[in-house]
Amino acid sequence: MKAYTEYLWFNTKKHREFINITERAEDVLNKSMIQEGMMLISAMHITAGVYINDAEDGLLQDIEEWLNRLAPEGVDYRHHQTGETNGDAHLKNLLIGHQVIVPITGGKLDLGPWQQLYYAEFDGQRRKRVVMKVIGE
Repeated sequence: MKAYTEYLWFNTKKHREFINITERAEDVLNKSMIQEGMMLISAMHITAGVYINDAEDGLLQDIEEWLNRLAPEGVDYRHHQTGETNGDAHLKNLLIGHQVIVPITGGKLDLGPWQQLYYAEFDGQRRKRVVMKVIGE
């Protein structure tokens, strides 16, 4: 069994962004030369997430609105008593999740026809990273 690890770094221009990272994951997979196995993609920060869904603009807006309804900005969260102001970003991370595992078949990410990988930034404008770890043969 082989393993290959690479890190993606982000420093978003906006406070909240959704970035399609499918092509970057494919590049990492190609470098790994692994044909059968799995790829873990994991945000290494508690105010960001990784998810799989459709790359459709209306859906991206729906996801952002849904997250804002469930974890709105500007609420006086208890977390803010520590001097922080990003309580909503922590909760959005819990809703989206921080990692996904994608099967690898025949040297390709085994995604469904509309599935794309996304990095979700909820407290941006500072340097953050994602780990991509490919494991297999």
